[in-house]
Amino acid sequence: MSAHLALTQLVPFAAEELDKNKVTPGVLGFVVFAVMALAVWMLMKSMNRHMGKVSFEESAPADTPDAPASAGAPGK
Repeated sequence: MSAHLALTQLVPFAAEELDKNKVTPGVLGFVVFAVMALAVWMLMKSMNRHMGKVSFEESAPADTPDAPASAGAPGK
């Protein structure tokens, strides 16, 4: 019970000393932001490398050699 009473008495003192205009994230906030930005940059670089390896051209199935000729034929 005495710890709770001590905390309730100290909270107003902390609120008086806190200047809301001078509160900043500090060095830890910058480091966390920089690490996240670096991770996103590395992920995008990796994604571009993997997307470069993908072939977007669709090939004809091997079991039907006349598939490209009949693919555009109407009425089928």
